[in-house]
Amino acid sequence: IGCGTIVVGYFQVSFWSITCERQTRRLRETLLRSILNKEIAYFDMTKMGQLNTRLVEDVNKVHDGIGDKLGLALQFLAAFIAGLILGLVKGWKLTLVILSVSPLLFLSAVIFTKITATMTSQELHAYAKAGAIAEEVFSNIRTVFSYNGAAYESKRYEKHLRSAKISGIRKGALNGILMGGIWLIVCCAYALSFWYGAKLVREENYSIGGILIVFFSITTAVFNLGQAAPHLQLVAQARGAAYTLWKIIDTPSTITISNLNCIQKEDLIGDIKFSNVHFVYPSRPDVPVLNGLTFTAQQGQTTALVGTSGCGKSTCMQLLQRFYDTIDGTVEIDGISVNQYNLSWLRQHIGIVSQEPILFHTTIRENILFGKMDATQDEIEQATKMANAHDFIMQLPEQYNTLVGERGAQLSGGQKQRIAIARALIRDPHILLLDEATSALDTESEHVVQEALDRASKGRTTIVIAHRLSTIVNASKIIVLNKGSVIEEGNHETLMNVGGVYRGLFEAQHLHMKNDDQKGLENNEDDETSTIPAYDRVRLLSDRYHQSSNEVSTEEQETPKKCDQSDETKEYTGPSPFLAMLKMNKPEMCFIIFACMSCICNGGIQPAFGIIFSKIIASFLFALSGEALTQRLRTKIFRTLLRQGVAYFDQAENNTGALCTRLATEASDVQGATGVRIGTILQNISNLGVGIVLAFIYGWSLTLVILAFVPFMILAGFLQIYLLTGFANKDRQVLEDAGKIAVEAISNIRAVAQLTKEKHFGDEYCKLLDISFKNSLRRIHVFGILFSFTDSIMFFAQVALFSFGAWRVEQGAMTFESITLVLSCILFGAMAVGQTTSMSPDYSKAIASSKKILTLFNRVPIIDNSSTNGKILENFAGQIDLNNLEFHYPNRPEVQVLKNFNLRVEPHKQVALIGSSGCGKSTIIQLLEHFYDPINGQLLIDQNELSTLNLQWWRSQLGFVSQEPILFDATIRENIAYGDTSRKVSMKEIQEAAKNANIQRFIENLPEQYETNAGFKGTQLSGGEKQRIAIARALIRNPKILLLDEATSALDTESERIVQEALDQASKGRTTIVITHNLSTIKNSDLICVLDHGRIVESGKHDELLARKGYYYRLAQTKK
Repeated sequence: IGCGTIVVGYFQVSFWSITCERQTRRLRETLLRSILNKEIAYFDMTKMGQLNTRLVEDVNKVHDGIGDKLGLALQFLAAFIAGLILGLVKGWKLTLVILSVSPLLFLSAVIFTKITATMTSQELHAYAKAGAIAEEVFSNIRTVFSYNGAAYESKRYEKHLRSAKISGIRKGALNGILMGGIWLIVCCAYALSFWYGAKLVREENYSIGGILIVFFSITTAVFNLGQAAPHLQLVAQARGAAYTLWKIIDTPSTITISNLNCIQKEDLIGDIKFSNVHFVYPSRPDVPVLNGLTFTAQQGQTTALVGTSGCGKSTCMQLLQRFYDTIDGTVEIDGISVNQYNLSWLRQHIGIVSQEPILFHTTIRENILFGKMDATQDEIEQATKMANAHDFIMQLPEQYNTLVGERGAQLSGGQKQRIAIARALIRDPHILLLDEATSALDTESEHVVQEALDRASKGRTTIVIAHRLSTIVNASKIIVLNKGSVIEEGNHETLMNVGGVYRGLFEAQHLHMKNDDQKGLENNEDDETSTIPAYDRVRLLSDRYHQSSNEVSTEEQETPKKCDQSDETKEYTGPSPFLAMLKMNKPEMCFIIFACMSCICNGGIQPAFGIIFSKIIASFLFALSGEALTQRLRTKIFRTLLRQGVAYFDQAENNTGALCTRLATEASDVQGATGVRIGTILQNISNLGVGIVLAFIYGWSLTLVILAFVPFMILAGFLQIYLLTGFANKDRQVLEDAGKIAVEAISNIRAVAQLTKEKHFGDEYCKLLDISFKNSLRRIHVFGILFSFTDSIMFFAQVALFSFGAWRVEQGAMTFESITLVLSCILFGAMAVGQTTSMSPDYSKAIASSKKILTLFNRVPIIDNSSTNGKILENFAGQIDLNNLEFHYPNRPEVQVLKNFNLRVEPHKQVALIGSSGCGKSTIIQLLEHFYDPINGQLLIDQNELSTLNLQWWRSQLGFVSQEPILFDATIRENIAYGDTSRKVSMKEIQEAAKNANIQRFIENLPEQYETNAGFKGTQLSGGEKQRIAIARALIRNPKILLLDEATSALDTESERIVQEALDQASKGRTTIVITHNLSTIKNSDLICVLDHGRIVESGKHDELLARKGYYYRLAQTKK
């Protein structure tokens, strides 16, 4: 039997585990592909962070319930049935009497399974909400730090953890009551069997041996049923998790991406027609967006859409790509509704550059290849040259193999936009959609790139959205939209002659430029430079641009790979990491001790059946302590992550996907080996211990023989944990990498859909799943061999027991009764040991996760974002001095960003920073936010080193508006109030800030007004609306220093004028630093600094710089 157990045990564990890994892999793949193939409306109404959590945590729950644990549950149930059958054969009357309680057992089991599944589903739902918050925070970490939002976000995160904890404790309490009830029924059955057995011996001549056989058969059966309970609990949890997952998978998509039965034209022309289109976003059905919109865009022509923010321009782009279906009317291409086209094929013929370009966390080459996967290097370079990106790429250390970071964070805004343009151009599309394609570019780059786009537009249908009307004066047709309808249509000359809305917008936008010309340029009309022919002037500027673009990206481009240089992560090397995790349960130690005593009591007096009360108490208290530990771990991990400097989050291994995956799995792994599992192990150890003591009393020599096999069992158990921990580490790393891909794809679903890369990301995800599966196969075989060996030892021990026992009886040293007692004691202990060894995989994962968690806890960053230490300046004036600053981002030390940089910003003055993309402007903002420390030099605030100031206080003095505004998946009111998380912001203050940012009227026209949800990353709002809410958020905190990085770049002309006036007003009495490419907005600045190659090459006031005819003058000429 022992030899058979080795073979059968190996096949049992291996086959169940292999089946589990295959199903889990298939489930992960099916789930991700299902998510990526859903229509965009689904994501508008679903929190994306929850989807990512489902993909990790819920699938892990399913994995735990369908693998070897299910096999073990079936094994114990099979032993239960075999015991019953043997009992029926040897004594059917007694067996039937005992089975009279089976309906109660069955009912209890059904209730147990149902409650566990329901409570698990509620618990996972709460964890999914917490995971959504974590993803949002990690992906917008600069915004969170800028507004001191770490504590606020921790509270939001912990709120959902508390809900999960309550569900978990309720589940534990109910399970405890049910398990106690089940054991009560079992004990009653035992009592009934003793009474009726004695009656059969007295009245029906049953032999005592026959009664004992029946009793031991039933006892063994019931014991195995009890052993199956923890595994059945995991199966029930898997069932609860699977319900939610299949609900996502089975949710049908109303827009099918790849339908082979739909039209795929061989000769797509590109004529576009909107006919009486009405549209509302599914997430906001009460807000009409398009109202009877009708217009055409002809092949080979450029059609420009103009209008205020929120008038429906970007919506037209989305309908053309069929992100949504119209409510009424049709969108046609070549006379065929877009609904009839094969959507994947259609999108491959559309090139798009959006206002907020999305790059993926891979190399520049691969990002461009997303436009055309089979493009050659020559084609890539041709596209980048057209987009004016080739020169800056070639100056990077890795050139086209440079990693761009998460969402392109290691490149400046202008560099990202140029790569996005190259990606659109390389696919040579029939239809080109440009949504503020040059909004992030400096004046020189915009001029060069605009020429490239004009050339690229020839021969194809081009639709342009632009707020800079100077970029569309050559458009074949200009369509002016208002509230979702066309109010004017024609070319530039026609609309200017009409004298309507377009002319008003155009003249308002060029008013400042005319004033500049009169004040500065005309005064120098005799200068030789001003009379350079247009062609030569363009060539001069182009040459100057190529020279300046030799500078490597210095803004978001080089965000660190290593954490703040000297605070590198040191791997935890202390005592047992798992024991260190258990120490975190110290507040619940009284519960744990009482629960442990209950388990020891349970195991120790099990032969006397005194286990009912201990079952209830142990199950409840271990559930309480386990859930408390999980909440505490998740909370501390989250808070510790939010302590880290920005540099930590820019490391490739710490991107949003990896952190969310770790947050979801590591605490769960530790919990999976604590709580009830500790109780089970203590109970089994107690069971074995008391059994051995009793066995020594009744037959010490025989017991010693059996104990000779214990070292082999210990060795096998140690090998299981040691080897499986190594496999667990490998699996975790691969699954983290897979999580990165999943999170990135889901978070950027619009870009994925535009590029038709749903299959690509699904395939990349599956490649990593395949690696994990292969690793799992090796782990499974090791586990199968060791498990079967451990399981078989007791059979060999029994051979020794019977052989030695028979010899001792023959010698007269022992009686048959003593051997039977020793056998009974050892039998229960052996079964307990078998269950304990089956938990080795859980403990191996717990050890690996504990080590990772403790490594994080021991990490102390140089810039501690949770620190409350440092000076608070009572009479803060707002003077800023940057003295001889030198800086490079830690992950690219070979690229010098700032070189001997010197600048003084006087209190209450406005300083403007201008220059080509990558010259170091945004780097200065990041240093002022104290995201990084300079390498050399001083950064002084009122003559105090910035690093000596209280970080929370300092950031509360700053109001920051970035070029790509980040909003949270919360209401508009909550997003504006986020500007000051240190207090409860009144509604009156929110309305005043909205009014100053020219967004109040728009908000009040919404059905839910300030309670309207902004959507994931603000996707429910237009670019201009997001920007104005971000400005309101900055103004709400009444900052002493304003940092404006292209704060009005996403606004239409009228909004820009009003908001610029508000910002000019807000700047009074404040120190203000402005980064802009729009020179008309900074002509009144107290100081204008022109940056190039990380240095200030020219500074002065507007008129002074024009008079010098240097860098600034040439920029103004190009702008003109």
